[in-house]
Amino acid sequence: MAGPSELTAREIWIRLLLYPSHTLPTAAAPVLVGIGLAVRDHIFAPLPVLIGFLASWLIHVGGVFNDNYQLLRRHPNVSEHPELLEALQTGTLTFTGLRNAILVCFGLAAMTGPYLLSVGGTLAFAIGIVGLASGYFYAGGPQPYVKHGLADPIFVVMFGVVAVAGSYYIQWAASHGMASHGLDAISQMPWDIFLVGLPVGGLVTNVMLIDDIRDRHFDAVKGWHTFAVRFGLSGIRGEYLAWTVLAYVLPLAFWLWLDVSAWIFLPLITLPMSYKIWRAVSTLDQTRDLIMMSPRASYLSLIYSALLAVGVAISGGSG
Repeated sequence: MAGPSELTAREIWIRLLLYPSHTLPTAAAPVLVGIGLAVRDHIFAPLPVLIGFLASWLIHVGGVFNDNYQLLRRHPNVSEHPELLEALQTGTLTFTGLRNAILVCFGLAAMTGPYLLSVGGTLAFAIGIVGLASGYFYAGGPQPYVKHGLADPIFVVMFGVVAVAGSYYIQWAASHGMASHGLDAISQMPWDIFLVGLPVGGLVTNVMLIDDIRDRHFDAVKGWHTFAVRFGLSGIRGEYLAWTVLAYVLPLAFWLWLDVSAWIFLPLITLPMSYKIWRAVSTLDQTRDLIMMSPRASYLSLIYSALLAVGVAISGGSG
């Protein structure tokens, strides 16, 4: 691997900031489940859900850029990302460039607003505002929620509930022409769209937990009260295991209580992959050892979600 001084501007932006192997799978995972639910209910609408995904991914990337910007600006003496610190010193990376990248991402996401508003009405607008707020205030604002240890539950809700239900809703609205009905549309949609994505929320949150294990010493210096800082390695490993177990137990609950067929167990195919990642997380704690586990956990969430989407689409469920 190239040392910090050997990285080009393109490598810094792609590999260290955009981080597509991290951001793309986690943004796509809940959308796939939303598509599976829409296929099940015969309301699949490719263009609205594609535009919705692009907006979601842009917000996600903008949040990642903002996280790094806030880290470098507020904690310049914390060598959490030495490559970025060196890039700032050499001029390969600038704060102005980072700010502009954040504005471009959030601005492009906002440009999808008129279309999504025309399809999904005020509810689509509300979902977009919630997404933008969760992306920015993760590390931005006077009191970033990651600092107070709130990122874990917020990630579960955003990726497991809001993103899945939002992806379903924009397709439902396109099929029903209900944009003018606003928040009343919630009561007209199937209630299980708020539950089926919970395993995905847990697995996406696990991606962040791996980063928290690697960065726990830096986070302590920054004054961040992450689970790893507050409860140590055993605590965060327990949380990681809990989300993993939940992800593989919930299909059984869906099968028992949501009137779906055995196809809902398709995601269990990923158990060997999940176990390998867990073995690494449960025994390793250094950045050099865990650096590849984040993208692997990210791809796990994507593959699991794709299988869950297929299982939901062909197994039926409550409407």
